[in-house]
Amino acid sequence: MWSERIEVWNRRNFLRSLMLASGAGLLGIKSETAVAEPPLETTSIGIVYDPDVPVLCYGPQFVAKEFLRLEGFTEVRFAPYGPEMSDAKVVGSGEADISTAWAGDILLQADQGAPVVALSGMHIGCVEIIGGEHVRSFKDLKGKKVATAGPESAEHTWFSMMVAYIGLDPINDIEWVDHPWAEWGSLLEAGEVDAILLWPPAVQEFREKGIGHVIQNTTTDQPWRDYFCCMVTGNRDFVEKNPIATKRALRAMLKATDLCAIDPQGAAQALVDNEFSFEYETAIGIFQEIPYGIWREFDPIDTLRFYALRLHDTGAIKSAPEELIDRTSDWRFLNELKQELKG
Repeated sequence: MWSERIEVWNRRNFLRSLMLASGAGLLGIKSETAVAEPPLETTSIGIVYDPDVPVLCYGPQFVAKEFLRLEGFTEVRFAPYGPEMSDAKVVGSGEADISTAWAGDILLQADQGAPVVALSGMHIGCVEIIGGEHVRSFKDLKGKKVATAGPESAEHTWFSMMVAYIGLDPINDIEWVDHPWAEWGSLLEAGEVDAILLWPPAVQEFREKGIGHVIQNTTTDQPWRDYFCCMVTGNRDFVEKNPIATKRALRAMLKATDLCAIDPQGAAQALVDNEFSFEYETAIGIFQEIPYGIWREFDPIDTLRFYALRLHDTGAIKSAPEELIDRTSDWRFLNELKQELKG
């Protein structure tokens, strides 16, 4: 894990975005609000970020760096994935305190006993299934080869759940082949695999290179577009010990989510200014493409229920779905922030 202290940096473009967002009424609370609240239990916060495995649909939590400073956090720590890790798993391990994660992975980690708790939705859609020459639709995957990073990987779980939903048997109807992510493009082009699952910015990179074609898009295709893809999760121990810090960290992330929705250029500039490993133009395109402005509208419980049922059907989780949802949900901060950050 590495950490860096928030320092004064060139904020011209970002502060312009803050003013735009404030003028639009989407940031809700003036900066003095944080000062008027009880003091933070801790001024240090850990978030998942790995420059070797960048996930740009999580952009708001990186854009949130300046908002976190305004909330009183003086130190932001960034934790990489490490081998065999995922966002929710890093949070559950205590290496990070709060992070965006795929909703299904939050449930998977909780089912395995990890102290993770869902705090809020962030956005719908972002994942796309890319097919090769001999796959024209999602149903064509029967008997085909699908590349993943391994049987425990998020994309393997995602894919299994999605093919099971349309009536295919993920064990007997799909031939799973494990390869490093960097090889997927060449394997798809060579016809050695028939489909892969991607997320931003890999989706955009493959699109620009003309590799494969989309056979499933969770941003536009039902039923996936009706539920959060990625949600904010916290380490339960951190949340219980630091409720004020948790609420203010979540507030910073949701303000940043609004900023990505209303000013993609300003949000992208914040990434560049903070030296995150994302391309400016790519970030703008992703922020324009992903529906970030819906975190107030969708019910996060519906999302957890939907994914819990799907994962239970495939045997990925063993806990009863409703019981798992109950112990993986903490919406008190979100409910308060929905009132404070009215759009």
